Parts: sequence; structure tokens; C-alpha cells
Amino acid sequence: MAPPRARSLTSAVVNQRQQKKLSHRLFEAILVGDTARMKAVLRAGVDPERADGEGTTPLYEASVNGKAEIARLLLAAGASPDTESSGLGADGTPLCAAACWGHTETVRELLAHGADPNLREDHGTGWSPLEWALKGPHPETADLLTMAGATRRGRPT
Repeated sequence: MAPPRARSLTSAVVNQRQQKKLSHRLFEAILVGDTARMKAVLRAGVDPERADGEGTTPLYEASVNGKAEIARLLLAAGASPDTESSGLGADGTPLCAAACWGHTETVRELLAHGADPNLREDHGTGWSPLEWALKGPHPETADLLTMAGATRRGRPT
């Protein structure tokens, strides 16, 4: 029988491999919008915050693609609404990503789960969700953000 430390290390390696497989399945479910598969992967214990190999977070991927129900499931599983993604071409906050493309229902889910409507991407130096929505232009999304307290460059709109 292996000593306790060796068993612990073996268990950690197995868990890491399992998380990698589950994470891959999670991103597949996000891309096709398969809520049943998403629920199964979440029940299996995937980390809802685990980024892919490029640094893209699951919630960012769901948000930029307008998958409101998938975003809701990730948020309910513990994904932080304000975690910034760092993937190549997929960097920024989930709220900025959803606002940029006018995914109003996804914006609504993120706000309902505590996303900061004034959090700028690029670690605070980039655009705000409201600025992205106005640039779209996505007036319905901009109105929702304004009702949630969003401002432009620190000034009320």
C-alpha cells in the first residue's frame, strides 16, 4: 500500500486530469448551447471558473455568445460574474462581452447575479459595459445597464 502522501499526490493528479476532461466537456456544451449536457457536467463537479488553455473563462464564453441560460447555470454553480477572461481574442469581463454584442438577456442574468455594471475591462483601464453597449449601438442593453446604475467614465448618463 502506498504511503498517505503518495496517495494524496496520485489523487491530486487524477483530480486534475478529471477537471481538464470535464472543462473540455463544459466548453463543448457552452458552444452548442446544450443545457442538459451543461447540467450533467456541473453535477460531475467541474470547476465553473476553470479557464480553457487560452485563458477564456466559461462565463465569458457563454456571455459573448449570448447564452443566457448557460450563463445562469454557471452563475448558480458559483462562477463569479466579474472574473475577467484573458483568452486570445476573448479578454474582458462577461458583462462587457454581453453588452458589446447586445445580448440583453445575458446582461440581465449577469446583473441579477451581482455583476458590477461599472467594472471596466482590462483590469479597470478599458471600456465599461455601458460604453460597449452604446458603441454597438444596442440601446435596449444600454438602458438596462443604466437602470442598474451604470455610468460613462464615472459620470451618470
